[in-house]
Amino acid sequence: MKTTKVYIDGQAGTTGLKLYDRIKNRSDIELLTIDPALHRDNAERARLINASDVTFLCLPDAASIEAVSFVQNPDTRIIDASTAHRTNPDWAYGFPELSAAHREKIVNSKRVAVPGCYASGFAALVYPMVQSGFLPKNYPLTCHAVSGYSGAGKGAIAVYESDDRPADYDSPRQYALGLTHKHLPEMQKVSGLDFPPVFNPLVCDYFAGMVVSVPLHRSFLNGTPSIEQIHEMFTAHYAGQRFVKVRALQGADVLENGFLPANTLAGTNMLEIFVCGNEDRILLASRLDNLGKGASGAALQCFNIMTGAPEETGLE
Repeated sequence: MKTTKVYIDGQAGTTGLKLYDRIKNRSDIELLTIDPALHRDNAERARLINASDVTFLCLPDAASIEAVSFVQNPDTRIIDASTAHRTNPDWAYGFPELSAAHREKIVNSKRVAVPGCYASGFAALVYPMVQSGFLPKNYPLTCHAVSGYSGAGKGAIAVYESDDRPADYDSPRQYALGLTHKHLPEMQKVSGLDFPPVFNPLVCDYFAGMVVSVPLHRSFLNGTPSIEQIHEMFTAHYAGQRFVKVRALQGADVLENGFLPANTLAGTNMLEIFVCGNEDRILLASRLDNLGKGASGAALQCFNIMTGAPEETGLE
């Protein structure tokens, strides 16, 4: 069996740790590791990056840009989990289910940007609506999202899980009130919109999982499609995809008493699509794990596609 040499730059972070756990026992991977005492040594990082077939970057944006500058080996492929390269046209956007073109670019690219968790949930809803012609590109969209606290990183996790945390952390907390969240550029570009949505994210007191929702007025959609037509469009768009599932209309196959829990898919690489509403107003919603399909799971899925491994290897 051919093995792929893999290095994780930023293995100690939330995404890096999850990714390491997913690949550490794979027989088709030779894992290159850095001496913990040298994790800030750029020469050693550069050596490992160039010794690898594939390097995962699980770093802040500036550090990811720096790491890419270390690449001298023309055969080294980079999968970047940061925000740094998601709108760069020279990088593949790592959401293969969006279209055949997205998947093909991942297969052929040496540079893949892993989507943000919120952006994944948003694009999964809006990209098909734009491509189908139902959603005008200049529709003034609003997007609401709720996420577990793991999405905020190691520092926030430590605060949420401390015994003496502030009482504020018991409550959902709205943030990015200046409407400049870092995922907005990719949410707009990947979805094909003329301008970004008004984005309203909340972080809540549970570990992982998220729901992203987009409300729509049917009368402002092109051709005023029925809720049934919209559901049929999503079903056709994602037909045959292993990790994206379109649920029954109104979520009738999974919802209990009308509630949509955000943590149901924690620990998986799945993303679910919901089409709900009535004859006047439509609610599109996606559910995923912010650490799975929204981070390390998506990164590993792209790796599998790039290396020719079965796409589901190491994923649930």
